[in-house]
Amino acid sequence: MRAERICAVIPAAGRGTRLGLGIPKIMVEVADGVTVWHVLHQRLRPHVEHVHVVMSPEGEGPFRALAAAEIAAGSVSVSVQESPTGMGGAIFGAAPHWSGHDVILVVWGDQANLSPSTVREVAETHEKGLTLPLVPMPDPYVEYELDDRGVLTRVRQSREGDECRPGGLGDVGVFCLDVAGLHEEWTRYLAEAAVGARTGEVNFLPFLPHLSRERGWPLTVVPVADPGEARGVNTAGDLEFARRAYLRWAR
Repeated sequence: MRAERICAVIPAAGRGTRLGLGIPKIMVEVADGVTVWHVLHQRLRPHVEHVHVVMSPEGEGPFRALAAAEIAAGSVSVSVQESPTGMGGAIFGAAPHWSGHDVILVVWGDQANLSPSTVREVAETHEKGLTLPLVPMPDPYVEYELDDRGVLTRVRQSREGDECRPGGLGDVGVFCLDVAGLHEEWTRYLAEAAVGARTGEVNFLPFLPHLSRERGWPLTVVPVADPGEARGVNTAGDLEFARRAYLRWAR
């Protein structure tokens, strides 16, 4: 990758209601004193200049206390998504914090199983446009369709009622995009995008084929071998999986 200023953007306003813990998922512990935030920060900090986290109004104060040292040092910043309008709203609502960088590395705030090697490869591979780490999934929750030219033509989303096909390519909650022209493309997309059939939101993921198919942004796919990296922390079973994975990495 050419020398560029990378800002990691972590939308983390989700409340994690299925976990029943009453705290944002990014603050859930995967080991004694080790939260999802600590894992993500450890994975990201060797490869990015800055980390920006988007929290809910009620999660902002607790998260600022958790990341106080990094915030005081200026390596981490925080903003608030006042209402849950979706990931795109969180990312682009935080644009003043990342627009001075060359590249943003968007990482969902519950991706505790993300490996250091995937983050490194994405950061080192990205050259221009859009870079996605993708993994074949036995039962994908989200499926990415590419044509023979490597253009991203569609993203299927189970949460919106789409049928994802066994063995299809899923993401690991990581998306690397050039900053130049990005906000303008989002504004263009908002003017024509349909809301999700079930959520009623203008989703971020269909914005990616808009960039690749409609706007001609170059796409680089980073292959990921382990489907476990795609597993976010949404349920008690997911949390137990993340704990076991963290202990393996910590050894």
